[in-house]
Amino acid sequence: MAKPAQGARYRGSIHDFPNFDPSQDAETLYNAMKGFGSDKEAILELITSRSNRQRQEICQNYKSLYGKDLIADLKYELTGKFERLIVGLMRPPAYGDAKEIKDAVSGIGTDEKCLTEILASRTNEQIHQLVAAYKDAYERDLEADVIGDTSGHFQKMLVVLLQGTREEDDVVSEDLVHQDVQDLYEAGELKWGTDEAQFIYILGNRSKQHLRLVFDEYLKTTGKPIEASIRGELSGDFEKLMLAVVKCIRSTPEYFAERLFKAMKGLGTRDNTLIRIMVSRSELDMLDIREIFRTKYEKSLYSMIKNDTSGEYKKALLKLCGGDDDAAGQFFPEAAQVAYQMWELSAVARVELKGTVHPAGDFNPDADAKALRKAMKGLGTDEDTIIDIVTRRSNAQRQQIRQTFKSHFGRDLMADLKSELSGDLARLILGLMMPPAHYDAKQLKKAMEGAGTDEKALIEILATRTNAEIRAINEAYKEDYHKSLEDALSSDTSGHFKRILISLATGNREEGGEDRTRAQEDAKVAAEILEIADTSSGDKTSLETRFMTILCTRSYQHLRTTTWNTPSRRRCLGTSETCLWPSFKVSRTSLSSLLTNFTNP
Repeated sequence: MAKPAQGARYRGSIHDFPNFDPSQDAETLYNAMKGFGSDKEAILELITSRSNRQRQEICQNYKSLYGKDLIADLKYELTGKFERLIVGLMRPPAYGDAKEIKDAVSGIGTDEKCLTEILASRTNEQIHQLVAAYKDAYERDLEADVIGDTSGHFQKMLVVLLQGTREEDDVVSEDLVHQDVQDLYEAGELKWGTDEAQFIYILGNRSKQHLRLVFDEYLKTTGKPIEASIRGELSGDFEKLMLAVVKCIRSTPEYFAERLFKAMKGLGTRDNTLIRIMVSRSELDMLDIREIFRTKYEKSLYSMIKNDTSGEYKKALLKLCGGDDDAAGQFFPEAAQVAYQMWELSAVARVELKGTVHPAGDFNPDADAKALRKAMKGLGTDEDTIIDIVTRRSNAQRQQIRQTFKSHFGRDLMADLKSELSGDLARLILGLMMPPAHYDAKQLKKAMEGAGTDEKALIEILATRTNAEIRAINEAYKEDYHKSLEDALSSDTSGHFKRILISLATGNREEGGEDRTRAQEDAKVAAEILEIADTSSGDKTSLETRFMTILCTRSYQHLRTTTWNTPSRRRCLGTSETCLWPSFKVSRTSLSSLLTNFTNP
């Protein structure tokens, strides 16, 4: 398997087995297949707990000890999907890809989805290894076979990807970004017909970092994402291939999370796709795929596999998955990760907040109340007048208008607006007319109503408000719903997520300056996080509590102190793996950004 980049942490779900003895493993497998029948449980337990490198050593020792080919014996003893999965695990990654592509272009018809998935997602190094493995295994040229089985622009893009020559320089030229955006725009949206060659050249050769900036700039320039232009300008397998390339440029783990979900949703399971992805990503980015899958589809990959498969096949897939992100202690809910992201942003942005709506000069609540009444009288509603007034007054001025409206007309302005407006406009205008604390209280109430909980809404509000704003929200919630916010949160959430929310909802964050001595103690917690992530030792329960206390109660000034600038912090910033401990999961991006922001006010 490809090794993680220097400084990056391992994101696979399968690790080297400790105290590995290839001769003993070869003997275990031989005994499991000796005699009548086979011990499938022993086979899957052993093979799914060894890395691919270790499996290759087992193959060599098996042949040395017994003069037999282990893969051939496994094929003979096992059947069906379980056999395909186990045999797939026994092949070196490049040879596994080569076998998949050989099957995709052999016989009647072509498996375009398989070709697309593999060639759109592999790195230059993986492509080069694939081409060599194909030549070694089948004594054929991969490019020639692909050309012989495909056609048109789909074929041309596959050939470009097969060269494995995508630029890898992370230094991006701003001028070239703008030029590529213009070239893509002119090749598609601005042209009668489409210049497919430009799409192939740019998407097939530019570096990932460069293309991500191109995609951002394309959206700004054209007002639509690159995916929309591809769907409008291209078609068929070529369109699907180009969309897959874009998805992999944006996020390869997200691309595979989507592929896995589609493989299992609905009636039937696309087992070939499921096997191919679970095998090929188990030592690359399975943890990232799991995390994105849980966030995007609100269920764990583990649980979906468990409900969609059966027997030894299911057991082996679950081993490759590596854990259930819905289980206690396995996954820190994505909303809590959003909490840290939103909160860390508020920590540094607080002093920079600048609103776009200001108190209107020469404000006249009497005239505004009359204008709003006139806009809602008679047949129809003058929405433009309502929008113009409401969006050009500060919230304090809007409250004066509400009072004046009731004094003049004996009517509730909010009720009239609700009656006259509808849809998104109604929600927007009514939201603007509410006092901020009452609006936040309403959004929190809605987030906890009905089936399910909108964790992101809870987080967005509670992680970004000041102490004074939090206290005002508590009062508004009690006034409007005759129940304390804390009680509502307690009944609708659970575990560490609940504890964090309740801590934030107290509005008791310290507001003093930094304390150097205590900051040094707090900094040690970051080091302990890394130590536990690396060694799985230490007082995990105590650490969870201390970490929550620090992040939820320390002042922003204290958290930004340079005392955090320790070797442990720098190591944490440089890692690509999440820091894990029971019930908590803070992503590298979130923790790195958090620590960086606090140390660079």
